[in-house]
Formats: sequence, structure tokens, C-alpha cells
Amino acid sequence: MSTINLHQTSTLTPEQYVAGLTDFGPGRSKLFGNSADEYLKVHHQGRVEADVTEGSGGIWERLHYDWSDPNHVVLTTTDSNVWGVASGYTYDFTRRPGGTTDIDVAIVRDGKNLKGRLLGFVLGTIGKGVLERAFENSVKAIEARNSVAKEKRAA
Repeated sequence: MSTINLHQTSTLTPEQYVAGLTDFGPGRSKLFGNSADEYLKVHHQGRVEADVTEGSGGIWERLHYDWSDPNHVVLTTTDSNVWGVASGYTYDFTRRPGGTTDIDVAIVRDGKNLKGRLLGFVLGTIGKGVLERAFENSVKAIEARNSVAKEKRAA
């Protein structure tokens, strides 16, 4: 099992990042490159939780999203073709002076088969940079989306 800890500081509020994280509409892959639209299936979505299957490149997982605490969001793997149920994501948000937010994510990868164990090992070692870039890109994409929305409201 691998645990990968990532950090970004953003101009987004926790609410803005969570709104992007929980936007399961078309174009999700523009925010999260590892969530291809053809894999995306929303099984259930409530006010502060959702049950969603997503993935890309032959790897999929069904996740239970819980954003009932706006500063602590948990995505728990409930099914996958490679990840065990100990897998998932935990996002923690800390507001900083000056209007920035620290976003910390812990990604747990527990392979349930040989492919999953190999991928978990790679991600926990030499593949961490791939996850860092994907996280950085998602933060930038949500920031850009919020900038456009802010400009439209101002116009």
C-alpha cells in the first residue's frame, strides 16, 4: 500500500475547490485529467455526498465522495478493477492570510491484484511526480474556471 501526500497553495477558497472536485458534469476531464468522460458515471448525488465511477486508461474506481465538512473532503474507493477498498483520497483545506488556501491531499493506493500492487508501488516511488503534476493541473484548471466566472459576473 502506498500513501502519497501532495500540497498546493491556491487563490481558491475551499468552497471553490470543492465545487470543482464535485462537478461531475461533462468536461470533468478538463479539471481532472485522470477522469475521462467516457468512464464517468454518477450513481447517486446528494447535497454533500455522491457515488461516482470514474477513471481513464483502463483503470477505473467507484468512489464515495463526502464533502459534509467543507475543510475535509473524503473520497473512499468502494470498487475498482485495480484498487482495494483501503484506497481513496483525503483533501484538507486551510485558509491562509491574504486570501490563499493550502490544499493538502493524501492519496492511498492499495492494490487488490498484481496490476494494482505494481501501480501502487510505482505511484508511491518514481510515479509520484505524475500525481503531483495532475494535482497542480487540477488546481490551475479550477482557478482558471473561477476567474472566468468572476469576469462574467463583473461584466
